Amino acid sequence: MTSPQTKVASPTEKFFVLVAVCCAAAAMPLTFTGPAVALPAISRTLGGSPIALNWVTNAFMLTFGSCLMASGALADSFGRRRIFLTGVGCFALFSAGLALARNIVWFDILRALQGLGAAAAFSGGMASLAQEFDGTARMRAFSIVGSSFGVGLAFGPIASGLMIDAFGWPSIFVLVVALALLALGLGAYFLRESRDPAATGLDWPGALSFTLALTLFTYGVLRAPETGWSDPLVIALLVGAALLFLAFGIIERVVKRPMLDLTLFRYPRFVGVQLLAAAPAYAFVVLLILLPVRFVGIEGMSEIAAGRMMVALSAPLLILPIVAGLLTRWLSAATICGTGLIISAGGLFWLSHFAVGSAPSALIGPLLTIGIGISLPWGLMDGLAVSVVPKERAGMATGIFSTTRVAGEGVALAVVSAILSALVRSNLGSSAGENASAAAQRLVTGNLAAAASNVPAIGHDALIQGYGHAFSALLWLLSAITVITAVVVFSFLGRVSAAAAAEDVEQSQENEETLVVSKA
Repeated sequence: MTSPQTKVASPTEKFFVLVAVCCAAAAMPLTFTGPAVALPAISRTLGGSPIALNWVTNAFMLTFGSCLMASGALADSFGRRRIFLTGVGCFALFSAGLALARNIVWFDILRALQGLGAAAAFSGGMASLAQEFDGTARMRAFSIVGSSFGVGLAFGPIASGLMIDAFGWPSIFVLVVALALLALGLGAYFLRESRDPAATGLDWPGALSFTLALTLFTYGVLRAPETGWSDPLVIALLVGAALLFLAFGIIERVVKRPMLDLTLFRYPRFVGVQLLAAAPAYAFVVLLILLPVRFVGIEGMSEIAAGRMMVALSAPLLILPIVAGLLTRWLSAATICGTGLIISAGGLFWLSHFAVGSAPSALIGPLLTIGIGISLPWGLMDGLAVSVVPKERAGMATGIFSTTRVAGEGVALAVVSAILSALVRSNLGSSAGENASAAAQRLVTGNLAAAASNVPAIGHDALIQGYGHAFSALLWLLSAITVITAVVVFSFLGRVSAAAAAEDVEQSQENEETLVVSKA
């Protein structure tokens, strides 16, 4: 329920509202992919332990993912325009601060604050956009926002590489700030206020327990490769996370207006959609972070060359999500999504056969295959998120879906980084001595020189070979997980006929790609 608008916006005003949200949407993937390309350079400038360097990405993903549901509730209660402008303003401010940071700890803190701003901007912007457009116009508006995000994701790495090469890593935040300020100016002038009169405020106990649980889990997983899984602090962090997740579940059962309605998980197809939301995290998103670090830090590519390679991975997202929507006329959503995940798994397995130092041209095929595969479910996930539950629960369903996807990406990145570190350490063998863990952590963050200084008895070639074998093993694991996910998703989503599934997606076209900017 939305407060009535006393004045209908003109087409020109609606156009500039859309431009404002698109600018914010384009800025978010830049702040996700840019630091990944710049991580080796950031490490050389700011230093920091491997855990601190891992937080460069994880801090943003953690706060962004864990605060989406809370930001949506705040937007309904206090005004969507107000939350959007506050979020974009904070996003711009903290992005500018990152360019000026001279300490890795402050850099990580600013990344976390940047994620808070991004969550508010996303939730407020998308909710505001839904008030300005109706029917097919809303579908087109959300599709344009999704395309803006796709452009940022596809060309963010190469743009960041060019800026790093010309002006240094702080320059990657200049474009982010410019887009955010443009969104802020247009939103302040053209966006109208709206809110839900029935909103009762934020579920603070649920929001705090969920965010703190994710924080403890992520920190525990990142710390484990350095200190060991038996370290008392690691155990305490993981146990604390489990207890807080349990507390969150109990809170959501008893509060009057929960952030997460647990009864939605009674719908098998809804559960299937949540698994589908998590799939890109380990089949695609983690590669957006790990591959630039490998290309620049281990293989010695320039940032520009690494960004050019990443275009092959992300470019299919510009076109194929739209193709997936068209295919629903003939194929069920379960078939399209399952097939896409199988294709992506094949690309991961193909990529695993290329050792570190292989010719860049040889990697184009597997990278394109991964991107093509993940683009098929990518184009249907948002529509499916609301089509598999009763219509009156669509808002709650999209909030859960968005949180599952973005929080899942942060968790997947932490877990995959820990696995890669353990695999590298195992491959270095006993000859690495007691510093094997430290060397492995440095290799995972792309600092080959520091890794070599930790284990002088092992040459550069042996270090690179150990890293390469570990990376291939990781890709095999990700491929297997993706295949299993494809089978499970197909099973859960395919519980209705193909015709009914296609009808579900058609009926949800107005919602399709509503939350696509949360995918990075």
